[in-house]
Amino acid sequence: MEYRRLGASGLLVPALSFGAGTFGGRGELFSAWGDTDAAQARRMVDISLDAGVTMFDTADVYSDGASEEVLGAAIRGRRDQLLLSTKASLPTGPGPFDAGSGRSRLIGAVEASLRRLGVDHIDLFQLHAFDAHTPIDEVLRALDDLVRAGKIRYLGASNFAGWQLMKSLAAADRNGLTRYVAHQVYYSLVGRDYEWELMPLGRDEGVGAVVWSPLGWGRLTGKIRRGQPLPEGSRLHQTAAAGPPVNDEQLYDVVDVLDEIAAETGKTVPQIALNWLLTRPTVATVIVGARNEDQLRQNLGAIGWQLSADQIARLDKASAVTPPYPYYPYYRLPDFTRLNPPAV
Repeated sequence: MEYRRLGASGLLVPALSFGAGTFGGRGELFSAWGDTDAAQARRMVDISLDAGVTMFDTADVYSDGASEEVLGAAIRGRRDQLLLSTKASLPTGPGPFDAGSGRSRLIGAVEASLRRLGVDHIDLFQLHAFDAHTPIDEVLRALDDLVRAGKIRYLGASNFAGWQLMKSLAAADRNGLTRYVAHQVYYSLVGRDYEWELMPLGRDEGVGAVVWSPLGWGRLTGKIRRGQPLPEGSRLHQTAAAGPPVNDEQLYDVVDVLDEIAAETGKTVPQIALNWLLTRPTVATVIVGARNEDQLRQNLGAIGWQLSADQIARLDKASAVTPPYPYYPYYRLPDFTRLNPPAV
């Protein structure tokens, strides 16, 4: 396993992390992802640790907290061998303290996550969404207090817009508070929006990308191809509307190139898609999930080898889309790179 610095921090994280979104199986969305119980989860943790996957990611909203509970049971007795990453801010109920990033909410959410996980600290705690109703200084001071209390080691955000992340970093610097060193983001061969603004920001400010849904919400499994219906067992039947939108023709174009490279390398489509992500700037770790041991072992095969420069270029070309405003008017001009070099 390769280990990388998480942004501008001293924390080393594995190139691949394990996502526990399939643990628990409560609720309509998460039961479609998976329903891994504690015994199955312990086996997944065993396989991951044997492969050097030392970081495990979850959230309070996953299966109404059951994901944290199952993960906590699965890691019992080996806390010192791994890193725990969890998240809060999204609504977990209808009450006034069940959503957001206010001081009371954050302190309560961290205490509840610690209880469910059965641990005394969280290695990486991330805000699952930006809370526009709470002053940024209040959010950061509450998080800084939790860091100083030893309940959190490192801070991150998830799914922030560029201005939200930059404003938070500037406020932390202004007030001498703990900075975000991670940004958990959607990034895949069929979803490259991260590159336009958030990647240059992360590169400049020392914020590492923790990538979620690297297979495009299950579209890059190798089972979805042009002219064929969705496989019977695909979770897209139930969850497509909840995930990132993908243009079908773009997807098929990318899969065509993935198939070509799979034939050249002997690797699978998911392994190639994951390996491509690991070549991108700012990417610290890519979160892989699995509903069974076979899926996990296949995903672990994404490391230990390299795509050629030509193969990367072909994937880049097949997955490229026109950037949004204000980027496209200038990046078409070759001389513009003298002022703003591309992020990738």
